[in-house]
Amino acid sequence: MKIGIVCYPTYGGSGVVATELGKALAEKGHDIHFIAYRQPVRLEHFHERIRFHEVNVVKYPLFEFPPYETALAAKLVDVVKHEKLDLIHVHYAIPHASAAYFAKQVLERDNIYTPLVTTLHGTDITLVGKNDTYGPIVSFSINRSDGVTSVSEYLKEETLKNFDIEQEIEVIPNFIDLQRFNRKNMDHFRKAIAPNGEKILIHTSNFRKVKRVQDVVKVFTKISEKIPARLLLVGDGPERVKIESMCRDKANVDDIRFLGKQQPVEELLAVADLYYMTSEYESFGLAALEAMACEVPVISTNKGGIPEINIDGETGFMSEVGDIDDMAANSLKLLNDEDLLLKFRKQALEQARRFELKNILPLYEDLYERVIEESKANV
Repeated sequence: MKIGIVCYPTYGGSGVVATELGKALAEKGHDIHFIAYRQPVRLEHFHERIRFHEVNVVKYPLFEFPPYETALAAKLVDVVKHEKLDLIHVHYAIPHASAAYFAKQVLERDNIYTPLVTTLHGTDITLVGKNDTYGPIVSFSINRSDGVTSVSEYLKEETLKNFDIEQEIEVIPNFIDLQRFNRKNMDHFRKAIAPNGEKILIHTSNFRKVKRVQDVVKVFTKISEKIPARLLLVGDGPERVKIESMCRDKANVDDIRFLGKQQPVEELLAVADLYYMTSEYESFGLAALEAMACEVPVISTNKGGIPEINIDGETGFMSEVGDIDDMAANSLKLLNDEDLLLKFRKQALEQARRFELKNILPLYEDLYERVIEESKANV
């Protein structure tokens, strides 16, 4: 199949999943065309079956804001025509699904019928989509897609609850590449971070307010009062300056390290003892799954799609949002018992294997084939 993939090219979960999906499909022999305003961050190496098409947004003095959606639609029309794509798969309802639908209408004037698959990832539904300005467009774009997927049961239910949806939504969870994410021997790295055998705790995110990174710092402060520990904060974003300022007032400031955006993050996960996901909600929690694949138990909240990944009392522990005391107590329960920590490590890996790429990829391929056949039958 010749598949066009539209995504945000950034470090966010939707862009990561879209890129890794495209790379895996290319390995299976499909021709993949990424369409975005910048090359996706996870698209590091050349592959003979992967092409990248940059969306160029022309800026005119007349426009206060660049017309990205129109530029994306125009680029889709161009790529579909000249590359003869069998299908367009967009990640995020807006602006990607709405732009793709616009492109479909243009193409149909030339008797080109290219089916559209939309994958819902999270904030396109739980945040942006709920805004009265965008809500009707979200509903319209989903209903006009030929196939719709959601990364979790939670997100599917939120979509059906908050929008007037006629289209069937199929849950295809996010996935993990266990060849990349695994617990490699990084003892030399661990000794550099924790030379005296301190426990290593880690959090990775885009430092948005919803991630509640301040809670990670508060939990770490309680833990470090009981046992020697180091905290690695990986990523960047709007809340980072505030969190850095907060940490400077801590007595244990030297034990907290801000590492910024890191590739490959799996090398950091490979030396960690616990991973923290303190978010107000997550539609799925891909970062937690990456940690579990590296045999790192997860201390998390119990909101959104997180309970579909982190099994309380088996792969980690879950607490109510903002319950710092419970998170710290659960952390110490594991950190003070090496046998229990080892047991949780093994169980985390077993859970991650359920989401292995080889198990999820066929679900997308089956969906593509169904959508293409149905589209041909309806022409």
